[in-house]
Amino acid sequence: MPRLWSFFSLTFVVSWSAWIGRSAVLGTGDSRPLPQAIGGFLYILGVFAPALVALFLTTRAEGRAGALGLLRRTIKAPAGARWYVLAVTYMAAVKLGAAVLHRLAVGHWPPFGQESLFIMAIAMLFSTPVQAGEELGWRGYALSPLSVRFGLPGASIVLGVVWACWHLPFFFLPGNDKTGQSFPVYLVMVTALSVAMAWLYWRTDGSLLLTMLMHAAINNTKDIVPSGVPAGSPAFFLGASLVAWLSAAILWACAVYFLVRMRGVKLPVDPQEARPASPGDVYTRLGAE
Repeated sequence: MPRLWSFFSLTFVVSWSAWIGRSAVLGTGDSRPLPQAIGGFLYILGVFAPALVALFLTTRAEGRAGALGLLRRTIKAPAGARWYVLAVTYMAAVKLGAAVLHRLAVGHWPPFGQESLFIMAIAMLFSTPVQAGEELGWRGYALSPLSVRFGLPGASIVLGVVWACWHLPFFFLPGNDKTGQSFPVYLVMVTALSVAMAWLYWRTDGSLLLTMLMHAAINNTKDIVPSGVPAGSPAFFLGASLVAWLSAAILWACAVYFLVRMRGVKLPVDPQEARPASPGDVYTRLGAE
């Protein structure tokens, strides 16, 4: 646990400092090239902080071989097309389900996003490698030791709360799509997504490539049916849109299924030992020797 505290604290310090620094550099919309370049660098530094901190701590504890082992999981491609289909379509299916429930509840369809599926697919393709900046830290470094302490279901929830809170500055700093949105609703949804991603990580033998793909798909398909409200409300208000609440309900209905399936499971801390397991696998049962 001391290593996890170091990981979380360093990640938050680096990311939040970088993002607050970016906001200070850009001020009220400074468009000059130098401030824009500095602001861009600070934003990327904050986004990649989970990976950078994870690699630093892993190298310090396990040497270069440990860091390379962590990195190799970003290109670990499991067999089975169903995992890729799930990763790509999960959030889109949730949002379309929310649209159907909205139609049944109030008698009309919610607004749909205008971005084409082709653009979403291209954006997903290019943004998947970028998600290593987070996934090396969250799922790659932190999830396994958390599962040893809390079991995989508990670890996925704890990590989801931490993951959501890591984004908190975006709800206060200007110029972000989260500015003026409801952080509590975001927290509920991200925690449910963390459960789904932990399940996928477990079932794909510790593949960060699949969680990176799912992360990219979530970011690029969430606005198939937008759930945001006009900016300007306090970050901790609960007045989210009906689509947001319906999306959260569907995400948690799925999360409950995944939590039940992961019951009693823990992940090996050594990434070389990572593998999927059935509920009866002695190695992954809590309390197993």
